[in-house]
Formats: sequence, structure tokens, C-alpha cells
Amino acid sequence: MKLAVISCIHGNYEALDAVLLDIDRQNADKIFCVGDLVGYSPYPNAVVEQIRSLDIPTCQGCWDEDVVEGLNACECSYPSVLAEKRGRLAHEWTNQEIHPETREFLEQLPHSLKDGNLCFVHGSPQSNHEYLLPTLDAFLASERVLSVDADILFCGHTHVPYIRTLEAGQLQVKIRAEGQQQQQTFNAPLKRIVNVGSVGEPRHGRPNATYVIYDTDTDQVTLREVEYDYQKTCAAIMAKGLPPIFAWRLARGLEYAEKADDPTHICTR
Repeated sequence: MKLAVISCIHGNYEALDAVLLDIDRQNADKIFCVGDLVGYSPYPNAVVEQIRSLDIPTCQGCWDEDVVEGLNACECSYPSVLAEKRGRLAHEWTNQEIHPETREFLEQLPHSLKDGNLCFVHGSPQSNHEYLLPTLDAFLASERVLSVDADILFCGHTHVPYIRTLEAGQLQVKIRAEGQQQQQTFNAPLKRIVNVGSVGEPRHGRPNATYVIYDTDTDQVTLREVEYDYQKTCAAIMAKGLPPIFAWRLARGLEYAEKADDPTHICTR
């Protein structure tokens, strides 16, 4: 069976339409979406309606969560100060634009999805706002996959696709309680983290939409990159009154913001 996994559409209907056509050409049997249907681009309602009409299993992204919860995440949920400022502008616009039925759909989305030995989350099993970067410490990366009892963890959020194989190995955990220290050792089997990138706002240096195809029979993961008329979306961003920088970075496939000292940090508030 072929599974397609998409993420981070961010209201970009043109990109979603192109990716769905490509998925059809790849003869995928099922589609999963790991969230962030809205934000940054001008068609949040159309994107949600398309996902809903196709009955695509979808988990909640950080944008979907914040639109529902009222942007209750603090500034440390953003990777940079500039990203925070732009995010708040986009949130205000999206919050005014979306229909009540769109908000209701986003509200009922689950945090994660499971399908056999596969798990689907937006950021990480712990939080929609956590960035699972390819440079994340191997122990922490393994813990994230093991915590959901999966062999492959599919995620998004960073907008940059990658496949990371976590080799089988032996882990030692030291636990200190009541003045006593105990050491436990267990074997961690081979695991993988697959970041599917972004359909609607790629940040891998090109404007092309990205997603993945996973073949359950061959265990092969394929990163797909799809060209589409991104200039049409850029023009709509400007016409809708969204910040022009959103069109600029979409056309270049870049974030264009300073990097955080610790992009893996998530708010514990």
C-alpha cells in the first residue's frame, strides 16, 4: 500500500491542489495530513473544505491549535522574534477570515494519529510546537519515537523535509529517587523520523511544495517535490492585505528571519 503524507498547507490552495494531483498520479491508496491547514496564505477556508471533503485523516497543527485556542502560546513557541511578529499578524488575519465551520473542524482534530506501526504528529508527540530538527540529540529523537510505540514517526512543522534513521542500540537510563540511584538498560530497535516538509510554505530553498510517499510493502520513503503556480498565491497574499514578506519568502522558499539560540525549546506554561 502507498501512503501519502502532507503537512503545513497554511491556506495555500494552489499548492494543495497541485500536490493532490501529484498524489493521484503516484497512485497513493491513502493520504494522511499532519496539520497546519491555515496561516500565512489567503485561502484557509478553501483548504479546510478540501481536506474535509476528501475525508483525509488529519492531526492538529500548531496553527490549527492556536486559531482555536486564541493564540495562547507564548513567544518562545516561535523560532525567532521576527517569526513571532509575522506569526501574530497572520494569526489576526486568519482569525478574522475563517468561517465558524472551519474553526469547528480545526477544534476537533486529534493531536496524533496511529496506523499500525506508524505515528503521525505535527511537531512532536509532546507538543505541536516542538521542532524535531535533524540535528536533535539521538537519544531525544529515539525517545520521541519510542514514546508513541511506533517504528516511523511522521511529522512536519519545520517546513524542511528530511528522513532520519535512528540505528538500533543500547540505551542506559539513570534514575535518582529518595537518595538512591538506579540504572536501567534496554535495547532500542531501528526507528525513523520522517519530516514531510511543507505543501504551502516550503523553507528548503525552493518554492516547490513537498510531501512524502511511503510504500508499506517495500518500506521505502520517497520525498516528492511539486512545482505549481506559486506566483498566483503570492499575488493573492498581496491582494488580501497580508504582509508582503509572506509573498517574498514563499517565492524563495525561505524563512528570512534570525535563527533561535535553541529552536528545540517549547513553552512549558
